Amino acid sequence: MPTPSGAASAYTSVARLTDSSSALGKAVGGGAKANGPDFGSMLKEAMNSVVEAGKKSDAQSQALAAGKANMVDVVTAVAETEVAVDAVVAVRDRVIEAYQEIMRMPI
Repeated sequence: MPTPSGAASAYTSVARLTDSSSALGKAVGGGAKANGPDFGSMLKEAMNSVVEAGKKSDAQSQALAAGKANMVDVVTAVAETEVAVDAVVAVRDRVIEAYQEIMRMPI
């Protein structure tokens, strides 16, 4: 069962990954600007939405424990978070598969 401190550290890790001043943010967003949004900003936006869904889910769960929330709202928030995390994991898996396929290509 996830703990609040575990959730907080996970949120911090994701926030560090999406921080534009981090090395990853500079590497992803440092290229030439094209028309439209770049991949780095889309990735950052998607990760921020997952983090926000997780925070909303945690807040709803805490409110339910305190007797201040409706069970339907909690279940909805948890389900939304689950779908968001599943989507992120699916995208990660596809990126890893693509990377492995590229690495198998002969030079």
